[in-house]
Amino acid sequence: MNLLIMGAPGAGKGTQAAKIVEKYGVHHVSTGDMLRAAIKENSPLGLKASEYMSKGLLVPDELVNDIVKQRLTQPDMDSGFLMDGYPRTEQQAVSFNHLLEEIGKKVDAVIKLDIDEEVLVKRITGRRVCSNCKEIYHIESKKPKVEGVCDLCGGKLIQREDDSEEKLKTRLAEYHKQAKPIEDHYQGLIKTVNANQSPDEVFEEIVLKLEEI
Repeated sequence: MNLLIMGAPGAGKGTQAAKIVEKYGVHHVSTGDMLRAAIKENSPLGLKASEYMSKGLLVPDELVNDIVKQRLTQPDMDSGFLMDGYPRTEQQAVSFNHLLEEIGKKVDAVIKLDIDEEVLVKRITGRRVCSNCKEIYHIESKKPKVEGVCDLCGGKLIQREDDSEEKLKTRLAEYHKQAKPIEDHYQGLIKTVNANQSPDEVFEEIVLKLEEI
């Protein structure tokens, strides 16, 4: 089974991706992870990507597409994939179609995590991160034993700059602008899931939707 997962920042893509990978035995393919791995390995593609990233520039679509192709043509991909963070643009989606045709694969479904903005704001602005070990907490749903102190290492809990309501709304506007063409491109394959629920309830709904394939 070959899947894409999409959703606004904080909708729970990482949590659900881990559950999907465990249940279905597919590979979680994140473009961010692939770029970092390619750079760490000093591969030719990684060295090219590093040139852009070190200057604070976006890695060009053509280069991202090449890195995705390199990963999807590896033998372990025969068991299926879950793409996360790609395609991000309509042009990437078109290139991805060509790549899949070339290697004899297709997208079976696109999981869209749909979440209300007010739920998202509450979820993100309440998030706290350990400044030392990076463990994540929440002021309502995952409180530390001692307020402001990490249970694991005793580090100070902080709110990341990106987790403010103002920054979140900017990120959401950018996400929706990017997501609309992708949703249009994959119309008919999209399985919309209510991400306002608990993680377990969200996953139960994902399973039900995938059984429709």
